[in-house]
Amino acid sequence: MNKQRPTTLGAFKEAGFIYETVKDELRRNLIERTRAGQTLFPGIVGYEQTVIPSIENAVLSKHNFILLGLRGQAKTRLIRALTNLLDDESPAIKGSPLNCHPLRPSCAYSLRMIADHGDDTEIEWVAREKRYQEKLATPDVTIADLIGDLDPIKAAREKRDLSDEEVIHYGIIPRTNRGIFAINELPDLQPRIQVGLLNILEENDLQIRGFPIRIPLDMVLVFTANPEDYTNRGNIITPLKDRIDSQIMTHYPTSIADAQAITEQEAWIGRDNGRPEIPGFYREIIEEIAFAARESEFIDQSSGVSARVPISVIENVVSNMERRNLRTKETLLIPRIADLNAAIPAITGKVELVYEGEREGPRMIAVNIMGRAIAKVFARHFPVIEKDGGLPMKADPIFGKIIAHFSSETSVDVTDDSPHAEYETSLAKVPTLKKVAEQFLKTASPEETALGMEFVLEGLHQQNLIAKTAVGSLYKYTDTLATMLHNVRRDD
Repeated sequence: MNKQRPTTLGAFKEAGFIYETVKDELRRNLIERTRAGQTLFPGIVGYEQTVIPSIENAVLSKHNFILLGLRGQAKTRLIRALTNLLDDESPAIKGSPLNCHPLRPSCAYSLRMIADHGDDTEIEWVAREKRYQEKLATPDVTIADLIGDLDPIKAAREKRDLSDEEVIHYGIIPRTNRGIFAINELPDLQPRIQVGLLNILEENDLQIRGFPIRIPLDMVLVFTANPEDYTNRGNIITPLKDRIDSQIMTHYPTSIADAQAITEQEAWIGRDNGRPEIPGFYREIIEEIAFAARESEFIDQSSGVSARVPISVIENVVSNMERRNLRTKETLLIPRIADLNAAIPAITGKVELVYEGEREGPRMIAVNIMGRAIAKVFARHFPVIEKDGGLPMKADPIFGKIIAHFSSETSVDVTDDSPHAEYETSLAKVPTLKKVAEQFLKTASPEETALGMEFVLEGLHQQNLIAKTAVGSLYKYTDTLATMLHNVRRDD
């Protein structure tokens, strides 16, 4: 748009402005910004080769479309990012309930203003953020909410007949005319309400209460849905699916690097006393929790495991670090493996368990998932431990003295609330543990080395080479056989 913004219809015409549909506007801006090498969907990670090209194709095709995917796959963020393809400002007849374009008035108000004032009709400029609206589909949504209804109070106040088009109270969809309207969780919309969208999608018009008028709309309609909702909670009626031009599938991050980038972007981890130092292998563990949950037989995979899981996990871990420092009066924020237990509430509230998982209990499933994540990252950084039938058969010689240390019925105690010196001293009792951590994790500080030492013990525990028992916030690493015999004697 020109920098000089006309304020009247006459000046608008003289400036040489033309009418352009919203879909043409999106298409034009996408082409211009792609040629300029600009990022079209900032903040969206992992969709560069999959989802984003499909959205670009839909925009180039001037399609209304639906994003279909499980929870936590950035569907809402994607459709909100479409506003970046709108012009900074768009002209509208001032006061028009439908934001009518000055050269294409469609409602009775706009037509009346032009008839009364001609080229002196006032024009306003609508910012792009005001040209986007969305509605969460719920069973109580009505046709009046979305499309509109007659307003007898307005008729009485303005002394208009109920047959007058200007007594209509427009719903949220027509009020988003000349913009983008989104409906989230479309299957939750009752079928009879979905029918009301058919004309808007196919003929780009709406009718209210049988009025003998057809009001043309100029807008882009986008939808989101969860595949689970298609069959369990609701459905999208076949005629409506047929009128949605493109169906685009979203997905979870396919790589740890993408998952880490999303968590780094979204998680709140900077605190009053500084930003925590979280080593790379620890961040891998946090991301692997979500990946392990998506592979767990105890979790309902049709419901999905949101990308919000690692975000909440790392925030809880940092808060546990912060809580420890408040008590110990220390300043360095660095995690411990034991801090992961503070993240259990962030996992249990975000996964749906199958019957077997319910029997085990949410907490046990969360512990199991974290164990799988730790084992996977451990195998990525340390020599492979040979197994036979799922049981450890032979450990690499580098772990020999560490495992032998526990065979003498000694133990190592770790808590998530002890001062760092006490934590480090407890781990230092294990021969070669520090050397192994430094060698394979390339630790950058004594504090990171201590964390690496605990990681080695936890990794060996996940391989069933040493045992671990928990009493409150105290975690005790011991010999596997001795622990088994102790449990047998206790049972007897």
